[in-house]
Amino acid sequence: MRRVLSALILLAVFGLATFWFLTRPDFLPDDALAGLSADTTRGEQVFNAAGCASCHTAPNAEPGDAPVLSGGQEFPSPFGTFLAPNITPDPVQGIGGWSALDLANAMTRGISPQGAHYYPAFPYTSYARASLQDVVDLRAFLATLPADATPSQPHKIGFPFNIRRSLGGWKLLFANDDWIMPATDATLERGRYLVEALGHCAECHTARGPLGNLDLDKWMAGAPNPKGKGNIPGITPAQLDWSAQDIAYYFETGFTPDFDSAGGQMARVVENLSKLPASDRSAITAYLKALPAGQ
Repeated sequence: MRRVLSALILLAVFGLATFWFLTRPDFLPDDALAGLSADTTRGEQVFNAAGCASCHTAPNAEPGDAPVLSGGQEFPSPFGTFLAPNITPDPVQGIGGWSALDLANAMTRGISPQGAHYYPAFPYTSYARASLQDVVDLRAFLATLPADATPSQPHKIGFPFNIRRSLGGWKLLFANDDWIMPATDATLERGRYLVEALGHCAECHTARGPLGNLDLDKWMAGAPNPKGKGNIPGITPAQLDWSAQDIAYYFETGFTPDFDSAGGQMARVVENLSKLPASDRSAITAYLKALPAGQ
């Protein structure tokens, strides 16, 4: 009996050590940003393409040229409710004390400066495809926005989903920087980058599996609304029969071919897209029109 007990204890210790090793945070190398210099003007374009203001402004905040990214918006899910954090330049409550490398680890690896795993409600599984140059530029632009000392609110997550270390295992299963769609020319390559990386469109428009992972077999084909009412529409050619001109115009103005207008969270997305160059909106449109029609 003593041998059996010793063996079980040894097995448990080995299992815990293996779990701890496999779920450890995978930081970028310390020199990952070596040689990269920041461009604030380009950073503003990255900011708009990435939709930072859509999620990180306070609930019911009015749009502005210099948004206050104090957080607080709630995002319900089957695992609980996530709250967007303060990402203003405030050095205590925001990310004013972060380096560009800290932001790169957060966006592309889903890791806090302290080594905690972020929940994938923060779309780092999409941002993982972003270029480190864009992250450096974004960090420079974020530093120009107003600081705010509003504390970030904790997520409303129960056991066992509040065990952040387990997210390291989730990342092993589902997180990578692979592209989903092939790109056959420069326009499609740019559109793919904006849709699959910065714009993280699939985070809303693609259904998820039981563990919260994107179902790649249903890429951009729509998903249940996490708020519990209705569905988020599919935007493949099978579900969206608008012309390329109609789609690009919608991204610029928010008006549909049926004389309706964007509402809810999509209105915030359109506000960001309208600030991008027309060539970027055309590239996104080209990507959507190139999606497999059968989805």
